[in-house]
Amino acid sequence: MLSDGNAIPLLGLGVWQVPNGPECVNAVRWALELGYRHIDTAQAYGNEEAVGRGLRESGVPRDDVFITTKFFPEHRDPAAEAELSLERLGVDRLDLYIIHWPQGGPTWAWPGMERALDRGLTRSIGVSNFSVDELNAVMAGANVAPVVDQVQFSPFEYRRRLLEACESRGIALEAYSPLGTGRHLSDATVREIARRVNRTPAQVLLRWSVQRNIPVIPKSIHRERIEENLGVFDFSLSSEDMARLDALDRSGGTDRAVESPWW
Repeated sequence: MLSDGNAIPLLGLGVWQVPNGPECVNAVRWALELGYRHIDTAQAYGNEEAVGRGLRESGVPRDDVFITTKFFPEHRDPAAEAELSLERLGVDRLDLYIIHWPQGGPTWAWPGMERALDRGLTRSIGVSNFSVDELNAVMAGANVAPVVDQVQFSPFEYRRRLLEACESRGIALEAYSPLGTGRHLSDATVREIARRVNRTPAQVLLRWSVQRNIPVIPKSIHRERIEENLGVFDFSLSSEDMARLDALDRSGGTDRAVESPWW
């Protein structure tokens, strides 16, 4: 549950780097047919149209699906861009609209995000790739506080101080790239835990977030992997295994969202 009272499913499908075509349509449709109810896209991904087609082809009612897209901060008006996203997606509102990264500073786009909320273009607003200092800057001038900060987060990027700051401010930290775009699947500790609990490395990594009640959005275009990633709600990791995974952190428990800006 987000601080504004809206519910966000703990597991979603991300579609970063998936072309705007059949591959994306199929991934979204498969995910929804299998039981996902959370799809995460972005204006910068260029595939909102395919996400919308996948939603329609799945036959799952729109109101049953939590849809996130992200404002591309090279543009200037978040509310106007939200309207264009709705046209591409073929829906009449978003569930979550977030600033993709703090290009040009953390505060300038927030009034436009609040306008998008006021106009009913989205049910919730938030940010992505914002550090603690950037969150503080937004909240200092906000009429409506962000409800989400979506960041790279996994046992290997266990940003403890950012997580603690989000929790103390009523902001949900949401995890992207939880599998390290596949890099983390070959780690010896992850693989050993997976063998012992009779799960896959991906399921162990996703369970680490889910068990902390952190929404997580793995990306896949393969039906079998999409289905595999869904299998994280019928087992638990022991406190010892959670601690072993925590110890894999390479971020130093940072309060930053990114190690170095790309913008």
